[in-house]
Amino acid sequence: MPVPAVTVLLPARNAEATVARAVRSLLEGSLRDLRVLAVDDGSADRTREVLDDLAAEDARVEVLDGGGRGLVAALNLALERATSPYVARMDADDESLPRRLETSLAALDADPQLAGVGTAVELFREDQPVSPSLQAYATWINGLTSAERLDRERFIESPLCHPSACLRRDALVAVGGWKDGDFPEDYALWLELLDHGFALKNLPEVLLRWRDSHGRMTRTDPRYALKRFMWMKARYLTRGRGPLADGRPCTVWGAGPSGKTLTSFLHEAGARVERYVEVHPRKIGTQIHGIPVVAPQELGPPGRSHLLVCVGVRWARAEIREDLLSWGWVEGRDFTCAA
Repeated sequence: MPVPAVTVLLPARNAEATVARAVRSLLEGSLRDLRVLAVDDGSADRTREVLDDLAAEDARVEVLDGGGRGLVAALNLALERATSPYVARMDADDESLPRRLETSLAALDADPQLAGVGTAVELFREDQPVSPSLQAYATWINGLTSAERLDRERFIESPLCHPSACLRRDALVAVGGWKDGDFPEDYALWLELLDHGFALKNLPEVLLRWRDSHGRMTRTDPRYALKRFMWMKARYLTRGRGPLADGRPCTVWGAGPSGKTLTSFLHEAGARVERYVEVHPRKIGTQIHGIPVVAPQELGPPGRSHLLVCVGVRWARAEIREDLLSWGWVEGRDFTCAA
């Protein structure tokens, strides 16, 4: 079989109601030169039968048996079978818009520095309105349309929608593919690629319809809990290209649950948090686990330690960033947003 331009990795488990539409949305797209590796990962419903019917209808579909070993094993199984220079992701309950693969490959062909691209996404669900928090997250992702901005904001949240991604196979192989563990596999992959010096960005055009549902793994799987994201952030903040990799002490702006959790993991990673910054008058002047809490006015000039802004409320983070920039602080060099 000739090598196609792109191979789409599509794991599926108990997705009989949606997987046919997901696969057909790829096959009906403007890019015809593709292969879909659909991995049935231990389904107990008719998913395998649906996939086999699709493969019988279209030779571009191949069905693999994932054996119920989980998402990461299914993805790496398909990656081993992929021979295309580009590898795209797809979930079994989403819908790829017609020009998604064509546009993604064109962007990668135009910029050899890019290891991969995601796309802007449109959220949908049939039973109720989309979650406001997920909508806010999608809006943030949709704005990361330059490699520089995505790299700068990589410690806020996972910066690409996983099923929208299209990646160079060589870059994926260079970092060992997807890693399995007690952490979000997609965020781990993006941070690993960026830590190796690869560039990523999102395309501004909405090219994927991303389903919101009660059964999303981000809601049901403990690997996607906030604590595990904080653990990942601490790991990459303190290694490789991370701003704390040079051993500098750091200051954490935000002594709430997120800031304290991140501080705990930073200490485990060998970093030293010397101060908290807070605006709450009851916290200023106190100590939290031996770490003094100061007001923003007590920060002093940049350069003494690296500042991590660990404030999850988006408007508050935006105000802090604006203040720091007006005080002469440089994002990436002097401070990093980490929540």
